[in-house]
Amino acid sequence: MSTAARMERIAGASPRFKARIAGAFYLVTTLTRMFVEIFVRNRLVVSDGAAATATNILAHESLWRWGFAADILAFASYVALTALLYELFKPVNRSVSLVAAFFSLVACAVQAVSSLFHLAPLVLLGGTPYLRAFNVEQLQALALVFLRLRAAAYHSIGLVFFGLYCLLIGYLIFRSTFLPRITGVLMILAGLSYLTFLSPPLAQSLQPYILIFPGVGQISLTLWLLVIGVNVQRWKEQAGTAV
Repeated sequence: MSTAARMERIAGASPRFKARIAGAFYLVTTLTRMFVEIFVRNRLVVSDGAAATATNILAHESLWRWGFAADILAFASYVALTALLYELFKPVNRSVSLVAAFFSLVACAVQAVSSLFHLAPLVLLGGTPYLRAFNVEQLQALALVFLRLRAAAYHSIGLVFFGLYCLLIGYLIFRSTFLPRITGVLMILAGLSYLTFLSPPLAQSLQPYILIFPGVGQISLTLWLLVIGVNVQRWKEQAGTAV
């Protein structure tokens, strides 16, 4: 079956099937992000240690490249998730669902572009002839600078847009009749938590506690969508009312 045929089949599927596919994409996003953050960046990047970071990356170059691949897979999965959730929540409020999808896509775009900085150390430390104008210490420092720029773009811009997305999704869940309202409340709290990254010092001072609500909210929504889906009868009733 071609990709177009698969997409057409999903588009015409029942709300419960769409919800479960959305849950599957949410799970893929979560697992890939956990992999790249826990097993790649947290393992290889040494804060304020340019030389140690450079040594780790060069010693585990394949793992570092797999981290980049995991990043891209996570963003691609979230784009698919965004499209499916837009379809699911149109009956609640089409305009709010559209704005939410826009915020999510902007966040994905920002974070995908920021992932290019993940590859910068491989370029800087790869022994390219034109970089011989810099000494080893300078190249190592530049590599760490690019990694910090990636983190800044990911958190200070990307997570803020994700926070707005979570807020609106939480509102839509709360106003819906086909998903539990407590999940909506948890997603709203997740969104508010992400918005603290508007002030990096505030977010830093609240970590790791500030990540509790995003974790609980998104995992709860993922499992509910994946295991239970939505109440199809209530979804159809709300869709009929919207029409």
